[in-house]
Amino acid sequence: MSTRLSVVMIAKNAADLLPDCLASVAWADEIVILDSGSTDNTADVARAAGAKVFTDTDWQGYGIQRQRAQGYATGDYVLMIDTDERVTPELRQAIQTVLAAPQPGAVYSIARRNYFLGRFMRHSGWYPDRVMRLYARERYQYNDNLVHESLACDGAQVIPLTGDLLHLTCRDFASFQRKQLNYATAWAQERHARGKKATLTGIFTHTLGAFLKTLLLRGGVLDGKQGWLLAVVNAQYTFNKYTELWALNRGYSEKT
Repeated sequence: MSTRLSVVMIAKNAADLLPDCLASVAWADEIVILDSGSTDNTADVARAAGAKVFTDTDWQGYGIQRQRAQGYATGDYVLMIDTDERVTPELRQAIQTVLAAPQPGAVYSIARRNYFLGRFMRHSGWYPDRVMRLYARERYQYNDNLVHESLACDGAQVIPLTGDLLHLTCRDFASFQRKQLNYATAWAQERHARGKKATLTGIFTHTLGAFLKTLLLRGGVLDGKQGWLLAVVNAQYTFNKYTELWALNRGYSEKT
């Protein structure tokens, strides 16, 4: 019996992104999309491409929403992707090779090639940016994190795949900034709920550290203008995270 693959994704207002994304995984045995409450025609676009579409608007964070989406899948293996990602032909071939003879208990990491302001980054900590996205459906699932969720697979053998997953991280700067701010707020709220603290000194040391790490330690200078800009963006994101946590600690910000 052949190993069946379910491509699983969560989506909201992604009608413009879905056609290319779905075309890149049309070879899968099934495509499952959990819509988080779109106001555009995301669901119609997905169904027209043959995807199974479900809806759940009770948002409790990215991790739990991915768990719910996986619950609708029926394949032996799950490939978890986002609507702004595309599977390259090389990655497809690598995945199909795995499905022909999967390693019991193993999870598979995929290199993401991230797009930032007109360039697919090659350094800056944004490549190869390996993420664990291919795994046995009945054995693994995502953790409960509100943001920066990851596959709960401690102790599993991790096997890197060849081929890239294209990630349209920043197609327009305003939308990217809004998303980053939402991530920073969720990050701070999650850590505040766990009793984590931030200091004024910590805000600035973490911010400076993020800039230097991106630009120098991760080779951002080799990505040209975009590398410098990304270093500033990462510093800004870090500043927002720790400042929001600092404000929550002192009751200066609402816990929504």
